[in-house]
Amino acid sequence: MPIYHTLGTIPHKRHTQFRKPDGTLYAEELVSTEGFSSLYSLVYHAYPPTIVKELGEPYSVEPKIAREKHLKHTSLIGFNIKPEDDYLKSRKPVLVNADLHISLAAPRKSMTDYFYKNSQADEVIFIHVGSGTLITGFGKIKFEYGDYLVIPRGTIYQLEFDSEDNRLFIVESFSPIRSPKRYRNAYGQLMEHSPYCERDIKRPTDLETIDQKGDFKILIKKQGLIYPYTYGTHPFDFVGWDGFHYPWAFSIHDFEPITGRVHQPPPVHQTFEGHNFVICSFVPRKFDYHPLSIPAPYNHSNVDSDEVLYYVDGDFMSRKSVVKGQITLHPGGIPHGPAPGSVEKSIGKEFTDELAVMIDPFRPLMLTEDAVNIEDGNYYKSWVI
Repeated sequence: MPIYHTLGTIPHKRHTQFRKPDGTLYAEELVSTEGFSSLYSLVYHAYPPTIVKELGEPYSVEPKIAREKHLKHTSLIGFNIKPEDDYLKSRKPVLVNADLHISLAAPRKSMTDYFYKNSQADEVIFIHVGSGTLITGFGKIKFEYGDYLVIPRGTIYQLEFDSEDNRLFIVESFSPIRSPKRYRNAYGQLMEHSPYCERDIKRPTDLETIDQKGDFKILIKKQGLIYPYTYGTHPFDFVGWDGFHYPWAFSIHDFEPITGRVHQPPPVHQTFEGHNFVICSFVPRKFDYHPLSIPAPYNHSNVDSDEVLYYVDGDFMSRKSVVKGQITLHPGGIPHGPAPGSVEKSIGKEFTDELAVMIDPFRPLMLTEDAVNIEDGNYYKSWVI
């Protein structure tokens, strides 16, 4: 969310002398995107952020594709992903294409002995189960059930969990994550018709400068490989920073639904966008109020996109036997719609308490081996009368 923010101590002017109490210079770093043409932040470190002591052998975390091409309505039982202690090892890509990777994770332990940086993708981490703190050099962000953590590429971070019971739904975007353009005015401010505003955005707080030398393990992801780096200074040695490029969070519970007299299409639920895909939030809301309205969604043919729905909580009147953490994939090319009987049953209903995250990618998604392992093989028959 491009809002100007600053923490810590910074000099009056950019690119000027900024000295420590002992007279030596702090190290300035420009963290910029799209070269020098898009969002950026200026960071001031206790030490230069370039002191590499060792580089280990990279290893692959590339998703293993099981079905590159398919035309089948698919359901994945997400909570069947088994918990693992390590955060990175727990991340299991399930649906992928050239624009984004969708993963599930159930980490038990906090990241205590290493730091992580995704250098090729913005990350959107939806907190389904659990709470804790996102820690970066930019500061800290407390997170809880329902939060989207948006971590821009190049950000070194750690996740500190409050317990061992955690379930995460993760989107890696190979383009910047933004609020939808139609919600913003020419100056970037969210407008009155937007379903959320700047007050809803959680920005980093409590910047803590860690002035330490030693051996600090940073695992850096690029092009499907993890590169184990050892740096000689702590990565969270920020003394101050300002700009528009930093991690932030938004709670799905702060999304204000847009409703109407008749059924509203999925774009009214849009929350974020990337290149060739959107992320939407389905939240508790009043149903349509036309006297002859049909609250259940109409049948829909995806012509130009796949549709992914991640079920979080509540009762979905359009579908039977939905469980928490379930993912449905409706590929472009064949229609899908409400389960048999649910259209008539929805008439007269005034409210839904459903909670879900939807992703519409405009290039087909591929299923990974981890996805096939948790697939409900009979889902495609769920419209049989």
